[in-house]
Amino acid sequence: MKIHRRLLGFVCCGLLLAACSPNRIHQREEWGKYFSANGVTGSFMLYNNASGDFDVYNLKDIQQRSSPASTFKIMNALTGLETGVISDTNMVIPWDGVPRQVPEWNQDLSMGNAFRYSAVPYYQEVARRIGRKTMQQWLDSVKYGNMIIGPHIDSFWLDNSLQLSPDEELGFIKQLYFSKLPFQERSQRLVREVMLMEQTSGYKLSYKTGWETRVGDSSRQNGWLVGWEEENKHVYFFVLHLEGPPDRKDFGAVRFKIFHAIMEKEGFFKGQK
Repeated sequence: MKIHRRLLGFVCCGLLLAACSPNRIHQREEWGKYFSANGVTGSFMLYNNASGDFDVYNLKDIQQRSSPASTFKIMNALTGLETGVISDTNMVIPWDGVPRQVPEWNQDLSMGNAFRYSAVPYYQEVARRIGRKTMQQWLDSVKYGNMIIGPHIDSFWLDNSLQLSPDEELGFIKQLYFSKLPFQERSQRLVREVMLMEQTSGYKLSYKTGWETRVGDSSRQNGWLVGWEEENKHVYFFVLHLEGPPDRKDFGAVRFKIFHAIMEKEGFFKGQK
């Protein structure tokens, strides 16, 4: 099996805690059927923290940077909490009175609810309050993707100025899970708490979505689902990235359809992993 040198370097230096071996990296080309069946392209990465096994579909894609879209709310929230711009997950920013297509956004929102609803206006205001200089310092400190803010402090994660790759996303969320990012433990803990979206007697599922539509010569939709799943005190990190045509109406739902199809095929969500 041929392993890309850049990926192997990332895995050895930034991802695996155990000894790194190419034998731990498994290319799962059979996962491609879930993408083609839904008319999209992309990649899926799954990392078993206990065993060090790294399963991946589409090696080429996981090394290509693109806009993080709303997955940047993880980094934005961390920076807001660290700088005091966000006091805690209950901090409310009043609605600005501008009606938007997502009904849940048209109200006063706490930090936690804004995260769960993926409310762009809330986190745009957070970014404005953080300011360009401070935001840049934290992007540089974390080494978040290409670390470029671009011309607009309140949309650089949406306008393709800021870019990062799926493998960089995976390294970032793994560091967050273990409180290894250069933020206080409290900031990281609070963000982990708002990322918890599903909890049953058998498993916990924490994630953040991302979705943006690029217009122009390369019109397309760009989607993310990043996070971790915990069963029986074992943690598995995942990153789903996909692209599709700009007129695809169910693109947001397709992320979860592909994710659940792969994870259920691999035996997750049964409390037996």
